Amino acid sequence: MAETALTPYLFFGGRCAEALEFYRSALGAEVELVMRHDESPDPHPPGLLAPGFESKIMHASIRVWGQRLMASDGCDASSRFDGFRLSLTLPTEADARLAFDALADGGTVQMPLTRTFWSPCFGMVTDRFGIGWMITTPGPSS
Repeated sequence: MAETALTPYLFFGGRCAEALEFYRSALGAEVELVMRHDESPDPHPPGLLAPGFESKIMHASIRVWGQRLMASDGCDASSRFDGFRLSLTLPTEADARLAFDALADGGTVQMPLTRTFWSPCFGMVTDRFGIGWMITTPGPSS
């Protein structure tokens, strides 16, 4: 029986290569695969790609702390990351602080890392690409 997976797939509207490098640097992401539109074995339907997107990333797969994220430039410069956040649970407060601070570089902090009733270390930040993150460590707050 095939494995079932629910994997976030993010569209960066032309900034995917920049985003992959940022997540590699900020979170230690491992890039598994990058395929550009002009490397596709099948031609794209006429008019699908915006001019200049031929060499942009059609599909990428990365691992962030062992968890897979997929990404693309999409077919044009539009991207909106509304109505969701990626929740990243890290094993220690030190790990959480490093990730949070790295994601906050060029981004916006909505809630600084703090103790909550569900976690000893939780915060919310939107990175420079508009991706909202919730960073947490497991365990009850004491």
